Amino acid sequence: MLPHEERFFDLFGQHADAIVVGAEELRAMLEGGEAVVRHYPRVLDAEDRADAITREVVQAVRRTFVTPFDRGDIQDLIGSMDDTLDQMKKTAKAISLFGMTEFSPDMRRMGDAILRCARLLREAVPQLSDINRNVGSINALCESIRQTEGEADDIHDAGVTTLFRETPDGQAMRFIAVREVFDLLERVVDRFDDAANQVEGIVIEHV
Repeated sequence: MLPHEERFFDLFGQHADAIVVGAEELRAMLEGGEAVVRHYPRVLDAEDRADAITREVVQAVRRTFVTPFDRGDIQDLIGSMDDTLDQMKKTAKAISLFGMTEFSPDMRRMGDAILRCARLLREAVPQLSDINRNVGSINALCESIRQTEGEADDIHDAGVTTLFRETPDGQAMRFIAVREVFDLLERVVDRFDDAANQVEGIVIEHV
């Protein structure tokens, strides 16, 4: 039997839940110390779960005759959602490979921004099941993601400036490693902005 189109929204919701879990675990890593080792594998687990859901969505698109909106939009949306967790995984891996166990307040604020974006996206995506009724709410949530992305850019720039000023001479490798993690955290927030753009694009096509 062909799957019902409502299944897509259930899968979107499951994926959004996995994104929030990944963001929570990445944020927990930024507390430093033993939290890095404890929460690192949980970020990877969340990413694995999201990958499995993404594959299920792609398979459902292929075998479903009637979809809630354009097949390309479905694949682009789940792809952009999946990119957020892929970037979280890259960030967590870099933290682990560099052996980092201490993080600045600005890095933790970046983690807060990531978690805020994840929760906003989780709130927005299920509302696509009734776009006409939820258009105002969806657009407001996407705008909040965009605002958070802008704030995260400012935090990133301030954090890198402070890092440059406070890194002692002779510790160039430390500067490079910490700068890399700063940049990776910023890219996570950028991927949420991309996902919000996908959501808004779907809204524009259907309202």
